[in-house]
Amino acid sequence: MVSLPGLIFPAMPDSLDIAVGIQQAVDRYKGDGDMAALQGSLAALPEAPPADYAAAVEPFRDMPEVAGPVYERIVAAEPDNARAIVILASAYWLSGRGPDVVGDLATRAIAADATNRGAWHLWALTEGNPRERTARWKQVSARFADDLLARANLADNAAALAGAEQDYEALDLAIDSYEELLELSDVPEQREALGKAIATLKAWKF
Repeated sequence: MVSLPGLIFPAMPDSLDIAVGIQQAVDRYKGDGDMAALQGSLAALPEAPPADYAAAVEPFRDMPEVAGPVYERIVAAEPDNARAIVILASAYWLSGRGPDVVGDLATRAIAADATNRGAWHLWALTEGNPRERTARWKQVSARFADDLLARANLADNAAALAGAEQDYEALDLAIDSYEELLELSDVPEQREALGKAIATLKAWKF
């Protein structure tokens, strides 16, 4: 506690203390693999501003079992923080929480910030129906014209849909999307792979 004459204030946790706490929890987890102990340690972290949590957990963003619980706190404190919602949704996706939960978070992030590409990617990715998923990637590609990853996902999903349902419209969409990627690529290996994909698709007969 921090005290002044006649007044007592609770000590605020230092952001460094939170970072140390997360690091120690991760180190123990890497040594013993005890998920329950990891979750308990993360749950026991002191209350702190969301920005302190975000900074402390940043080195462990690729560990969903660490990022998830910490970002749950951040999102609880900042329910309209689209970036935090997307990071939480990504952690859930990587940990196998399923498309329904992740899709709901993606939709929530889009409502908070319609310019967040990560939210739109998760929204498309979590659609289970192949035709609807292709339509979603088409919408994302149209919204973000310079998003090559979205265009690649559109091409891949359209090609898969064409093959599964013998759909010439989906086939044309896949070819067009791959050709657009080819025009934009200056990496020899990518251009070769795209060229082969286009030639293969153009040879398809249903």
